[in-house]
Amino acid sequence: MKNIKTDCRFLRGHVPCTPNKQYGVTCVDCKYYRKFESLILIIKLGAAGDVIRTTPLLFPLKKEYPDSKIIWLTYSPELVPVKGEVCADEVLNFTLQNIIFLQQTEFDVVINLDKDKEAIGLMSSLNANKKFGFTLIDGLCSPVNKLAEHKFLTGLFDNVSKENKKHYIEEIFEICGYGFKGEKYILELNPELTDKKWVFKDGKRVVGLNTGCGDRWVSRLWADKNWIELINKLTENNFEVVLLGGKQEDEKNAHFASKTKAKYFGHYDLKTFTNLVNKCDIVVSQVTMAMHIAIGLGKKLVLMNNIFNPNEFELYGNSEIIQPRKECKCYFSTKCTNTEYKCMDHMMPKDIFNSVVKLSGA
Repeated sequence: MKNIKTDCRFLRGHVPCTPNKQYGVTCVDCKYYRKFESLILIIKLGAAGDVIRTTPLLFPLKKEYPDSKIIWLTYSPELVPVKGEVCADEVLNFTLQNIIFLQQTEFDVVINLDKDKEAIGLMSSLNANKKFGFTLIDGLCSPVNKLAEHKFLTGLFDNVSKENKKHYIEEIFEICGYGFKGEKYILELNPELTDKKWVFKDGKRVVGLNTGCGDRWVSRLWADKNWIELINKLTENNFEVVLLGGKQEDEKNAHFASKTKAKYFGHYDLKTFTNLVNKCDIVVSQVTMAMHIAIGLGKKLVLMNNIFNPNEFELYGNSEIIQPRKECKCYFSTKCTNTEYKCMDHMMPKDIFNSVVKLSGA
């Protein structure tokens, strides 16, 4: 017992570690021993896109705490990087078993970037030398310290949010006491997850159209006729068009494919979908998970935005935001509340097409 190295990042405590499984070594004779000096917990549960755009935070954390062990708690464990020099060391799903475990663990640093009840409730119950982000005070979400006040206030008042000039990554870096220096998303690919149906013509630039916007933010819906017009403009100008989406967009995308020359291969699990997006040269998308995947893959992106503050997005100089020609008056609203007009009727296919052409260098 006295030889067991409890400070080794590979030790699992209840089952054999990877070096033991692969090489048969124990703590007595292990040359793979890697000591961690600090234990860090990141709480970023969802949505999936927000998990992806939180991954740049791993860079400054690893720089400040090079010998740390980082645990990430989330609803989307498949999106958290676990390979390479900059990654999480352990990823936990949000379950009762894991919550009990975390509540009985002493952390050096805990970062909670979510304001949901389950996240702030857990944050308030954890033991840590340093805490950053949001917690539970008097039954309400509250910033842990002054570093989180800006992000807290932009979420509390629409008029403050509209005036915000900081993008999301800059804000979460600020919450943790860091300055953003262009750190990129970390998105892991599995090349084996490729469908044989994905065949494209040589020499043609592939444009992926992500046609959905989710159930929650239907104020962003774009009319079918606009998608069809955009597809026709693209295919007539020698672009290869592939339709992207999940199960919710399956019927819509199949319809678009039947009416145009666009390709639709079906919907896939998240990892395979990421590989399909990687086949595209340019992606057209609303503010969705597909948008964050495209950014993470370094794809050129045409971002369709109406209800959100455009300053919120860090596009790394590789993309363009297109907004309706008429002002959106439904800021952060799930449904359109403007009785005069729907701004998405004034999101012009021509504007999207011109942006694609510009980004393609054609």
